[in-house]
Amino acid sequence: MQKISNGEIVAIGTEILLGDLVDTNSAWLSQRLAALGVNVYRHTAVGDNRERIVAALQEAATRSDLVVTTGGLGPTPDDLTHECLSLLTGRPLVEYPEARRHVDEMFRRFGRKPTPSNYKQALFPEGARLIPNPLGTAMGALLEYGGTLFATFPGVPGEMRTMFEETLAPLIRERTEGTIVSRTLWFAGIGESALAERVQDLLDSRDPTVAPLAGEGKVRLRITTRAATPEEAQEKIAPVEREILSRLGRYFFGEDDETLESAVGRLLKERGETLAVAESCTGGLLAKRLTDVPGSSAYFKEGIVAYSNEAKERLLGVPRKMLAEHGAVSEPVARRMAEGVRELSGADYGLSVTGIAGPGGGTAEKPVGLVWVGMASREGTEAVRLDLSAWARSRSSIRERSVNMAFDLLRRALKKAKEA
Repeated sequence: MQKISNGEIVAIGTEILLGDLVDTNSAWLSQRLAALGVNVYRHTAVGDNRERIVAALQEAATRSDLVVTTGGLGPTPDDLTHECLSLLTGRPLVEYPEARRHVDEMFRRFGRKPTPSNYKQALFPEGARLIPNPLGTAMGALLEYGGTLFATFPGVPGEMRTMFEETLAPLIRERTEGTIVSRTLWFAGIGESALAERVQDLLDSRDPTVAPLAGEGKVRLRITTRAATPEEAQEKIAPVEREILSRLGRYFFGEDDETLESAVGRLLKERGETLAVAESCTGGLLAKRLTDVPGSSAYFKEGIVAYSNEAKERLLGVPRKMLAEHGAVSEPVARRMAEGVRELSGADYGLSVTGIAGPGGGTAEKPVGLVWVGMASREGTEAVRLDLSAWARSRSSIRERSVNMAFDLLRRALKKAKEA
């Protein structure tokens, strides 16, 4: 039985190339394959074209022990994955009675009758082992050819993940040696280049490897190693993690799946405190991100989107004179918005954001990307000026960065209060 050490993922579908569909399957598969000890060499996206699909599969097989495909298993003429696998391997397409019965059974559950085209999903290259699909009509296939194991899955994420875990994952465990483990450390309040300078010697390490990845006001360091067991891998990662935190601990907010909003929520919950937010340019994104966290009702009281000056005055008590003298995007208004929402809600903390997200509306004095973040608590009120003009062409980037920096301002205040 041939071992599996290297893998590739081929995502099939013209809708991916057109940008109509974001390929989340490949990211998920890469994480799972790494955890199972498979080095993922390459991701490929290819449209619904026979020649190009066959070429992509053939090229992947020259490099890898395992080729995983997603998509192209439907009943329509442009669903070509199994036909192309048949062409590549020289194995004729044959109808599998088990797959035909599965199509009939799934349509019975749906309360419908299959059409002749639906039975295309019962055709597989001869000699393939079927991958059951308990959630949909498209079964997958496992087929060995030329020292490469091909595994085909539908493009529907829920179906693909269930099929992978129930069929391919156990097979991989039998045919791999060791595991690849990664630990992600998250940081805020420091830029990627500044962070990299402080850990440059660790970035040059070969085992474990350390890689920085930046995004929208946050930076992460991913520590990765390969070992015989997950426990051995953790032992190799631990000293590197300790060294990184000894240098960058003040900026660290969480690991792996932690987010800034979940870190803030955890600190608020630990202290039995509450939060309310007042937003202008972020248009509800602060509240949305907070309520994405399960259990946020324990600490999040309310959010107000005061987009117009009239709303800032009427809802948050921002004086009309202050707005006239300083403008909506200013330190005094950010401070008053935070105070106003805290007073209105009775929360322990009030957090506010007001700025110019663009792409229009900026001036020489107040350019696109100027944002003020305010925070009010029993300790007083403060405001921080953000210059996000480097992202002036991206309204979404300015909004995301504003939210992340607002959360980090609150996180640092909560952490300081906890340590006091």
